[in-house]
Amino acid sequence: MIELKSAEEIGRMAVTGQFVGELLAELSGVAAVGVNLMDLEHHARRRIKERGAESCYWDYAPSFGRGPFRNVLCLSVNDAVLHGLPHDRVLRDGDLLSIDMAVGIDGWVADSALSVVVGTPDPADLRLIEATEVALAAGIAAARPGGRLGDISAAIGEVAHSYGYPVNGEFGGHGIGRTMHEAPHVANSGRARRGMRLDPGLTIAIEPWFCRSTDRITYDKDGWTIRSADGSRTAHSEHTVAITAAGPQVLTGRPAPGATSPGPSSAGATSPGSSSAGATSPGPARKPAAAA
Repeated sequence: MIELKSAEEIGRMAVTGQFVGELLAELSGVAAVGVNLMDLEHHARRRIKERGAESCYWDYAPSFGRGPFRNVLCLSVNDAVLHGLPHDRVLRDGDLLSIDMAVGIDGWVADSALSVVVGTPDPADLRLIEATEVALAAGIAAARPGGRLGDISAAIGEVAHSYGYPVNGEFGGHGIGRTMHEAPHVANSGRARRGMRLDPGLTIAIEPWFCRSTDRITYDKDGWTIRSADGSRTAHSEHTVAITAAGPQVLTGRPAPGATSPGPSSAGATSPGSSSAGATSPGPARKPAAAA
């Protein structure tokens, strides 16, 4: 069942989204060469607790995982792209890090993700991240009232194709609102003018993720971390978006680079546009196609 949200309910989701966007920007500044993934995890736990928010990841136990997820972030490094289980690993120069988080505040959820390179960036990694950001912006631009769900999927897929990256169909975006994963599934490729009608009040997480040279994935022994099957690097961008009568409204926009503290150092994190491609509205489950 798909629940359309009122303007007031979208406003409450935007409160959660603001916190998610600010914390993601903060974490991207903390990420640097020499930082342990668990430092990022504990930083996020502290900030979530201070805000009185609730992680949607903690104790999450879907059919595709192994046991409950006991962390508040998904941290995926290099060839890992989704559901990366935080663990004792120190970030190295040139690592590509994807950070994904979802929290609830007063019963309303927001979900977002970004990818950055810590230390010295490889231009090929920046191009891969850029592709996910451009695809996210294209998906958001297509999320217009009266359109079709396939318009979003087609827009994302077209960007992937233009950059030369394949698209995996097993995981994608999803509806969101009172819970993290709601209907509908939002595929990262599809056909325009197909699928359900996009009506005002629909809230979805749009999240393109690409592997550089494959559309196949493998799972780590931890049962959570998903990697490219050929070991190629990966990137992931996501925003929570509301369809309104005036057009798409991004609920998880992030502060401009340098607007949060601490900021990145010279060995800190780099992304092509600091995820700005999807930060504002134009003008971040293994089912048949699972929610990421």
